[in-house]
Amino acid sequence: MRGSIVGAMTFLGGIFHTLPFLLSNLQTALYLAYFIVGIELIAIAFIRFYYLKTSFWLSCLQVIVGGILVFLAGYFIGQG
Repeated sequence: MRGSIVGAMTFLGGIFHTLPFLLSNLQTALYLAYFIVGIELIAIAFIRFYYLKTSFWLSCLQVIVGGILVFLAGYFIGQG
């Protein structure tokens, strides 16, 4: 059951911020993808707060820092 839930959430998390790139306007797609990723990060922070009983703001900080690290990794990999 746990694997099914993790698999489904991984799929949904990956598909939602990919779908905007079906739009023909790249600038609009990027802004929409940024917005969706922000919503996803807030959802992850809320889930951590609710189920892991952490402080909501500490959870937000941890998720944001994690998101920044993923962004930087993608940026630097793209530069190489």
